[in-house]
Amino acid sequence: MAAVSAQTVVLAGRAITLGADGIEGPIAVAISDGRITAVVPREQAGDRIGPDTQVLDAHDRTIMPGFVDPHAHAEVAAKAGHWMVDARAPGCTGVEDVLDVLRDNLSEARDGWLVAQANLFFDQKLTEGRFPTRAELDAVSGDVAIAIRAGGHLTLLNSKGLELADIDDRYEAVSYSITGKPGVQRDDDGVATGVITEMDKLLPFPVLSEAESRTAIETGIADLFTRHGVTTLGEISESVAGLRAMDAAVAAGRIGTRIHAYLWVPGTVSLDHACDPHGWTWLRSAPDRFRIQGVKMFADGGYSAANAALTRPYASHGHGCGEMAVTREEITAALRRVWDAGLQLAVHANGDRAQLEVCAAIAAAGERPTGALPPRIEHAGNFVPDYTELTDAWRAAGIVPVPQPVFIQNFAEFLPTYVGEYARELQFPLRRLLADGWPISGSSDVWVGSEQQQTRPFFSVACCVNRRSFHGSAIAPAEAIGLFDALRMHTLGGATALGEQGSRGSLEPGKLADLIVLDRDPREVTDAEIAGIEVDEVLLSGVSVHVRDGVAPMTRRERR
Repeated sequence: MAAVSAQTVVLAGRAITLGADGIEGPIAVAISDGRITAVVPREQAGDRIGPDTQVLDAHDRTIMPGFVDPHAHAEVAAKAGHWMVDARAPGCTGVEDVLDVLRDNLSEARDGWLVAQANLFFDQKLTEGRFPTRAELDAVSGDVAIAIRAGGHLTLLNSKGLELADIDDRYEAVSYSITGKPGVQRDDDGVATGVITEMDKLLPFPVLSEAESRTAIETGIADLFTRHGVTTLGEISESVAGLRAMDAAVAAGRIGTRIHAYLWVPGTVSLDHACDPHGWTWLRSAPDRFRIQGVKMFADGGYSAANAALTRPYASHGHGCGEMAVTREEITAALRRVWDAGLQLAVHANGDRAQLEVCAAIAAAGERPTGALPPRIEHAGNFVPDYTELTDAWRAAGIVPVPQPVFIQNFAEFLPTYVGEYARELQFPLRRLLADGWPISGSSDVWVGSEQQQTRPFFSVACCVNRRSFHGSAIAPAEAIGLFDALRMHTLGGATALGEQGSRGSLEPGKLADLIVLDRDPREVTDAEIAGIEVDEVLLSGVSVHVRDGVAPMTRRERR
């Protein structure tokens, strides 16, 4: 039977299809109605080209499927980049650099607040190995409230910031989970040091106007994700207004990345609201471009705040084991509600104790309904103290682990200082997980204070291959994986986390025509060069949505 002419045919000198086609040389991808209809050697392209076919030629460049980032906080990161002061290391090398940046930007204070973003494990990344003190921040200003948000789980406040937040020496933090169990650090005399944990959502920070938020979100998603080849994004919601802005921009064609939103409970909405389909009837986008995917809960906090729930005591921070922020019963009840609503549950569980508790709660919910997506455990696979115990629990609960390889560079070298030396070789066992058949992904988890390259998938791929820390040391090098497996983690693996492995993640017939054009073939660069690979052009449903500055788009030509 003769081949059917396609609406669009993309030609390239080479491809990484990540599918089962086996094509390695010049290639042609036929596209109709936004989906791939054929992937064939380039010399067979003529069979798919009719008089009305648009032909896009990448010439000798390499094409591959668009990246799928299943866990990000795009709204938070976009707004942080739009209005917060940047005090991150290594731009700031020490405490005095941080204080200088704050002084230089006092005129940028909004509504009485100067808010800066700093990295996870900020104290370990500064040369002094400590945070700026409350007294040092007070010396910058006693009239302006200063907040340094160090990675989203821990914030440093000066005295004015504590005052505006109504945090005094008798303050008692709320008992429910926000990003983990909230807390206020005090010295031996019971005086607040200015370090607070898991409380950013409770602080009276300035709020951007609707117009500012819209600009921040649209430009932020384009700069952080689309231009780096991310064609599908799993967005952990921050605000309903932010979701509305994303939906409107996607519907109008101003955002060129598909968005699957996970509703943060209770940070964005209540569980009742999240599971009520009538509460989201205002969505304007086509569901393949923007949709409510699931619910996100926090079962524990972050390692940097010593709030990840562990089975062993922390080596520092008072020798506690961290805290669970929700009970088994609460997780079980939430999962049943989420399944009834046709959504997917994603639970943040950093520590091994948190993961065991979450798995027990999921098992208690009973058999997963037909067609329901398996629950996800965010950060499962990052720190694995007892591989057999944890993976047996994952398997019994039927979860999908969602690790973040970018954290190899972000904090892996610092974790032993916090949790104990035993952690040094027990992080990110990617090779073993893949060998055991786990469908692991590579997500950015970009938030406030993330690393500069955190949303570049090729940076995350490089972390999988090279496993280098913030200061360049090797992290459990035996668990390094090859380029092909790392690319699959960031495409098919991400799609699997979203339950969308049948619709994206590889260049195969029937899948969405989301593909990217690269400036170099990743297979022909050194491991040290992987992170620097650029995306020249991005296609969504076969339509170009981004072309890199200074690079000509694919040529368009008539049928010969």
